[in-house]
Amino acid sequence: MHTIKLLFALLLLSTVAQAQKTAVKPKPTKALAVDEILDKYYEATGGRSRWDSLQNVRMNGTVMVQGMEIPVSIVQTKAGQQKVSIKFQGQETTQMAFDGQTGWSTNFMTQKPEKMNAEANANTKQQVADFPDVFLHYHDKGYVATLEGTEAIEGTEAIKIKLTKNPVKIDGQSQENAVYYFFDPESYLPVAMRNTALSGQTKGASVETLLDDYREVNGLLFPFTSTISYNGMPGETIQLENIQTDVEVEPEIFVFPK
Repeated sequence: MHTIKLLFALLLLSTVAQAQKTAVKPKPTKALAVDEILDKYYEATGGRSRWDSLQNVRMNGTVMVQGMEIPVSIVQTKAGQQKVSIKFQGQETTQMAFDGQTGWSTNFMTQKPEKMNAEANANTKQQVADFPDVFLHYHDKGYVATLEGTEAIEGTEAIKIKLTKNPVKIDGQSQENAVYYFFDPESYLPVAMRNTALSGQTKGASVETLLDDYREVNGLLFPFTSTISYNGMPGETIQLENIQTDVEVEPEIFVFPK
């Protein structure tokens, strides 16, 4: 079940505000700066102000892995709260929860809640601050975005942007925290993202996520299918069934059980 445990990390690495994958056509005739590309990206997905005002997102769907379909529920808030739960063999398990300060998960073997260690907690606190989109206010966070030319994704050329976030600590050592994003050069919508796994059983692997089946939800575009691979080998597919925005969320669901 270690592949299921990777779900939370992958969801954090991906921006909630990913948008529709479209056919990549000819490269743009004019070279654009990173921020110009991001301006076009936000214009295509609902607007910066709408993303900036988003308070929370609730998503429900299925994780398809190793021939199994596992129901998944995801809740994220602007206050830095997140929860990822799955149902396996009739048992609901919290893959990850974070109340804004403290993170925890359910031990899959004992079905008892366990708090994150200090290192994982600090890394998670940094990651959840990127809600609802990693590129919003990225300058203010000290992140650096650089244009890396183009690269073929699924046989078509896409604009490649490297986003270097603040370093994270893995096993006590500071590590670069970078993710590559790939945008359609005509629509300026993201089609994929790539990063190196920094921890877990896939540590050191190249993780690529393809984005597809995107739909409009309350004026914003979200992906409903994410296909994940590790070093080019198939991993899991996340198929969302519904997404709700700015709904009532009880803060108690994020808190470590007493």
